[in-house]
Amino acid sequence: MSIGEPDGLERLWTPHRMAYVTGEDRPAQGYEKPSGCPFCLAPDRVDDSLVVARGSWVFAVLNLYPYNPGHLLICPYRHVADYTELTVDETAELASFAQTAMRVVRATSQAHGFNLGLNQGNAAGAGIAAHLHQHVVPRWGGDANFMPVIGRTKVLPQLLADTRDLFASAWPS
Repeated sequence: MSIGEPDGLERLWTPHRMAYVTGEDRPAQGYEKPSGCPFCLAPDRVDDSLVVARGSWVFAVLNLYPYNPGHLLICPYRHVADYTELTVDETAELASFAQTAMRVVRATSQAHGFNLGLNQGNAAGAGIAAHLHQHVVPRWGGDANFMPVIGRTKVLPQLLADTRDLFASAWPS
């Protein structure tokens, strides 16, 4: 194939992903300090908040760069890096929020299954290793279809703001 010849692939323009890829949205001081940590800043955001629910010790927020539609993160308010550093109260509420997240996503999006995970440290794949966060990723039969494998495209059928509103309205008070 020479330059300029079509390759038969469709293109989806996602300019918002470039900041993630290049790291230009990372704060100069990094994520190590709460002042630069998006998980420390998220609960106070009002204008474009993706926070779905708030508890006493943790909150649920939509992942800005989701693996699948409805990908939630459960985060302690406290800037803590390791699961072993959580208090008993934080640990209990983290687990409870993960369960509630699964119930809400099942009720609103009919998820067939879930991937739950905590990536501890950069070596384990944590994008923001300085602030612990648990992934709750909804899965559906066939969601890993030809689009990401052959088409190198991820399909997200709903805007994040709409997903946030749907989940927040279904989250028990």
